[in-house]
Amino acid sequence: MSKQHCTYCQADIKGVELKCAECEDFNLCLQCASCGVEVGKHQKTHDYKVVDNGRFPVFDSATSWTAAEEMLLLDAIEQYGFGNWEDAAAHVGNKTADETRMHYYAYFIDGNIGKVTLPIEVAADIADHTCLDGGPLSPSLSTRQASQDLSSDDQRQLGFMQLRDDFEREYDNEAETLVSGLMIAHEDDDLDVAVKMAQVDMYVKRLRERARRKRIVRDFLLVQQFFLNSNKKSPVKRKGSNEERDFLEKMRPFAQFQTAAERGQFADDLQYEKKLKIRIKELARCRKNGITKYSEVEDFDRSRLLKEKQKEKRKAVSLNNNRFVLGKAKQFNYINNHIIKKVSNRKKRRRKVVLVRKKNRSR
Repeated sequence: MSKQHCTYCQADIKGVELKCAECEDFNLCLQCASCGVEVGKHQKTHDYKVVDNGRFPVFDSATSWTAAEEMLLLDAIEQYGFGNWEDAAAHVGNKTADETRMHYYAYFIDGNIGKVTLPIEVAADIADHTCLDGGPLSPSLSTRQASQDLSSDDQRQLGFMQLRDDFEREYDNEAETLVSGLMIAHEDDDLDVAVKMAQVDMYVKRLRERARRKRIVRDFLLVQQFFLNSNKKSPVKRKGSNEERDFLEKMRPFAQFQTAAERGQFADDLQYEKKLKIRIKELARCRKNGITKYSEVEDFDRSRLLKEKQKEKRKAVSLNNNRFVLGKAKQFNYINNHIIKKVSNRKKRRRKVVLVRKKNRSR
């Protein structure tokens, strides 16, 4: 490549040159162009072209690497990966693998570019101390649980690939048929494009549903539960009260938004909340009765239980007395009714006798 000379200072142009677009064969170096020189018909307001052949060094004049070679080196690192120096040197063309490696380390890692772009110290991991592990706000509850090991026979039976956390036949396995033959051509009008985009939206929705179902399977360990139930080794389920079971039954639709650990923790928290409310009511009753020390609570509970027992005894005694009185009253009423019946029967017999006597006399 022939060397170019500056029309104004007559020096060799080693790097970028500016070529006037209006004057014929008029070249300037960067120094003269920056001063705004005007020679003959050339004016500083003329349009110009930037001619860059990549022959100038980027970092310093001591290195033999030109700007074009630096660009080839960066392209090689991006294409072949860091550490593949032989392919990088072959991509540059006129450099060896050692020269390529030393130059990259000297200017892009240990040099100013590396000091600015690469961190000197790795930031330490920041631990969250705002909540204890296993608490209601613990981050460990929102993490996905590790899958249990499955034998090769179990994986083959279910069509489950454990390392990929995937199934051989997915949910809605024919969803890809919506977009498998879909393509947008130049002759398509707006209506055709809208119909095809609607098909893509339908496909995305079906993929989201598939991902949601896979997340539920993974979070609730349904694969492991399937084999545990088939082998009759399912763990014993916790039996709660009827109220707790009814509440969990009502909250079942929201289980798709919770993991198994979160759902169990939710049930435990509800039971704990119930116990706290009961305890708060007991303490409020103690405060209402003038008890301000915890040591006095036992005496208060003991005296309260004693009073309740005495009250129950009094109720039992009064109930027995009432039963006795009712029994006596019933007995008195029975005797009284029996006497009344006898008296009325006697009167009836006397009347009959009187009537018979009167009839006999009249005859």
